[in-house]
Amino acid sequence: MAYWLFKSEPNKFSWEMLVAKGAAGEEWDGVRNYLARNNMREMKVGDRGFFYHSNIGKEIVGIAEVCAEAHHDSTTEDPRWDCVDIRAVTPLARPVTLAEVKADPRLTEMSLVTSMRLSVQPVTAEEWRIVCALGGVEP
Repeated sequence: MAYWLFKSEPNKFSWEMLVAKGAAGEEWDGVRNYLARNNMREMKVGDRGFFYHSNIGKEIVGIAEVCAEAHHDSTTEDPRWDCVDIRAVTPLARPVTLAEVKADPRLTEMSLVTSMRLSVQPVTAEEWRIVCALGGVEP
């Protein structure tokens, strides 16, 4: 299993909105960055990802799961853009803020710190374990 982080502005698409989609999940559409798209092309069904509220809140609030591998993004006619589908798995018992991640010396190399603008990021197994512990959930 691989681990990821999905960023979303909560006023556009929030954790609560993903939860409301249920088991069917939601297409993670609208990504127009080649590196983020390539990250999605690497994903497999069952991979897990942190759901991060960007701009408002700036915190990891839940864990999502990839429920459909990379396919054409239905929001564009441009064949270059793909997306995956994700569904909510569990909220974090306690959201983990960007400030906490940046302050933790074990997370200095995490993409959330080093590539802050990237909307879909890889997360290492060790980073996953640490953030899950900070958020009060089992890895």
